Amino acid sequence: MFTIDDLADRLGGYLPPDEIQQVKRAFYYAEQAHDGQRRRSGEPYVTHPLAVANILANMHMDHQSLMAAMLHDVLEDTGVSKKALLAQFGKPVAELVDGVSKLTQITFEDKAVAQAENFQKMVLAMSRDIRVIIVKLADRLHNMRTLGALRPDKKRRIARETLEIYARIAGRLGINTIRVELEDLSFQALHPMRAERIKRAVASARGNRRSAMREIQSSLQQSLDDEGLKGTVIGRQKHLLSIYKKMRDQRKPFADIMDVFGFRIITEDVASCYRILGVVHNLYKPVPGRFKDYIAIPKANGYQSLHTTLFGRGGMPIEVQIRTREMEAMANNGIAAHWLYKAGQTTHPIAEGSHARARAWVKGLLEMQRHAGDSLEFIEHVKNDLFPDDIYVFTPKGDIMELPQGATVIDFAYSVHTDIGNNCIACRIDRHLAPLSTRLESGQTLEIITAPGARPNLAWLNFVTTAKARSAIRHALKHQQQAEAVIFGRRLLNKALAPFETSLEELDESVFARAFKELDVSSLDALLESLGLGNRLAHVAARRLVDVAHGENTDCVLSADSEKAVVISGSEGMVINFARCCHPLPGDPIVGHLSVGKGLVVHRSECKNLGDRKNDPEKLFALEWSDNINEDFPVALRIEIESRRGLVAELAGVVTDADANIERIGIEERDARLSIVNLTLSVKGRVHLASIIKRIRNLHNVGKITRMTN
Repeated sequence: MFTIDDLADRLGGYLPPDEIQQVKRAFYYAEQAHDGQRRRSGEPYVTHPLAVANILANMHMDHQSLMAAMLHDVLEDTGVSKKALLAQFGKPVAELVDGVSKLTQITFEDKAVAQAENFQKMVLAMSRDIRVIIVKLADRLHNMRTLGALRPDKKRRIARETLEIYARIAGRLGINTIRVELEDLSFQALHPMRAERIKRAVASARGNRRSAMREIQSSLQQSLDDEGLKGTVIGRQKHLLSIYKKMRDQRKPFADIMDVFGFRIITEDVASCYRILGVVHNLYKPVPGRFKDYIAIPKANGYQSLHTTLFGRGGMPIEVQIRTREMEAMANNGIAAHWLYKAGQTTHPIAEGSHARARAWVKGLLEMQRHAGDSLEFIEHVKNDLFPDDIYVFTPKGDIMELPQGATVIDFAYSVHTDIGNNCIACRIDRHLAPLSTRLESGQTLEIITAPGARPNLAWLNFVTTAKARSAIRHALKHQQQAEAVIFGRRLLNKALAPFETSLEELDESVFARAFKELDVSSLDALLESLGLGNRLAHVAARRLVDVAHGENTDCVLSADSEKAVVISGSEGMVINFARCCHPLPGDPIVGHLSVGKGLVVHRSECKNLGDRKNDPEKLFALEWSDNINEDFPVALRIEIESRRGLVAELAGVVTDADANIERIGIEERDARLSIVNLTLSVKGRVHLASIIKRIRNLHNVGKITRMTN
């Protein structure tokens, strides 16, 4: 059984005696706090924190991280308080323990909410000290190693959470030794039979491949020795989940996956990496398009290596990775390499760069957290952002930006800065104008064109891929809607105040202060926003304000017809919506219906759907079109026309010549001679529509044309 003395012996290799003594003191404190507690397996509970500390010792983590590992369950599972830890071990250790501890004090209706809230707390702790997540990953790894004593359903839940969040975070931070083990343990818990079959097949295949592996390894090593290059060639094995995912996603049999031979060459310096690449390509022919240089352009987690695929004998594929010893340490330990070098009182640019990138990632998580509507939305953002294959593009100054596969111009703009994304109006890719929805490819140079008054478009949410862009767009649209709701709410309230021969501008500040209490709002903007979004009625608020102003109850009854109509232009934004049932156009008589959360929905006066709403007259508003309208509005037409080839092209030509756009077109064949065309257009108004209908009538054999409503 592994003991604290065994751990102390291991720590002697890189920690001074006084720090080892502090780690031992934390262990004895935890042992006393957990006295009498046992794990599901029956072992004393303190074996768990000791094992977590041992995992961290493998990564040469500092003594405070090891102390936090010893104490990480003390706050949750014993009567010890954070204040007591603070007094005993100091602020850094107490904060680390608090960050790693789970949320148990709060009861949630839904376990998903509990997990999401717990993750949010951890992100906040990570922002103060990145070591929190490393201790948490070690804790989760030991829990996964000892899942055997749990119920099958609990095993699956923990394994799924591990795979979706913790394994991905380990990968994002470059700690691949932990990531690989977490993935394989999760796979075995979720799919025990599949994992066992693949494990047996791998053992069998490795036995059959030994001679071929030795032969390739020997030829690679001999080539390096012949050229006088220092390098160690080692065989590389795929792990279980990697094999399973390739079989599933690429629909390949196990034999095809295992036919690929993997090797890693570890050398002294970067120059040797490129010289070895030349030697390897001289020995075996490279597969075109399968070379990747992650040394010149590292991955976001700091990973660096040269990757190449070669044709072996008989066309057998050989995958080779070439890297330095420092890169190998980074590939295995990721951000933890920062402490590995720190322990030796040296710094290394690769490790320092990884640490800086990790802090930038956590900062990005915090920004997403501020913009997310709730904890579940936030954790979905994180899952989506953790961590697809990357592409690399350049800013006009030559800086490298890393984005996920499938990222668009808008994703790039938001990755530069939130304000750049919000004000983006156009883009040049390699000096040529391109649509904002363009999917990016590695190596492109992007220049974003912005305008001060520009705002995000709701349609962007249909094509952006990064969580940062998605959450920033939603955040900006929410604020945009609030601003528009305030403006529109002011118009509605002034209209409601007109029968009382007053307006907002004429009311005294003291009136607002007293009325806000009765209306249960904090400010005038909050009241106006509520009115604009349809969450409360303007005439009720107006009557309350007037009552407070006069110190009495008024008897004036307000209605939509009590004053002149509200004038709209179609450019009010998200607080005015145009009903899809009747497609109102400028020139149509219109009525507005106040709908909760949507603001004002504009209908044609004769719309059948208004019938039910007329029972609620205080929510109906008389509306008029503004004289200055520059917006386009959708309208639906039904056209009876003779069936013939090229019909769609004819209609499209007519519509384009009339300066309109086709949004949707559908054709039903009534019989061999007659077709029914359902056409949705964007037009300026009734006059513009009449002009288009006149042009369509001039086509050959056109029958009835009907404007569709309801």
